[in-house]
Amino acid sequence: MAHASDQLRLVSPGIDHEGRLPRKYTGDGQGAKKNISPPLEWYNVPEGTKSLALVVQGLDASEPDGPVVTWTHWVVVNVPPALKGLPEGFSGKEEVGAEYGGLKEGNNDWKVPGWGGPQMPSPGHRFEFKLFALDDELHLGNKVTKEKLLDAVEGHVLGEAGLLAYF
Repeated sequence: MAHASDQLRLVSPGIDHEGRLPRKYTGDGQGAKKNISPPLEWYNVPEGTKSLALVVQGLDASEPDGPVVTWTHWVVVNVPPALKGLPEGFSGKEEVGAEYGGLKEGNNDWKVPGWGGPQMPSPGHRFEFKLFALDDELHLGNKVTKEKLLDAVEGHVLGEAGLLAYF
């Protein structure tokens, strides 16, 4: 049985687990300090991992007078397992180094690739970061979505880690 200290872990230097999501990572920030993707780090990637995948979603998003829904803010696939994290502001960069290999940002629920910070009318919403360690790279075509990713990872997950924040 694996010890908790051996399990895949996901952390952010910018966000405490179950803490508040700082404004600069949201659509409500100021000027250039707005909609910046947060820094993420991971530890204890399982042996045999060929790629990592990330899904970030708001768990209780809602339209006025509408039902509560899950809203996708960021999807990243084929993150090389040798990487130890993604730096703040990584999303949307045109030029990334060779160490990022075949990494690809998928579409969020605004139908555009990359990070989309939350813009919610009331505070208290849960915001989940979920990292998957996979035994293969994903081949999802040109348009990567959370739904495609979640279908493709079935049977390929070597480990999972999460981080929860509040907006």
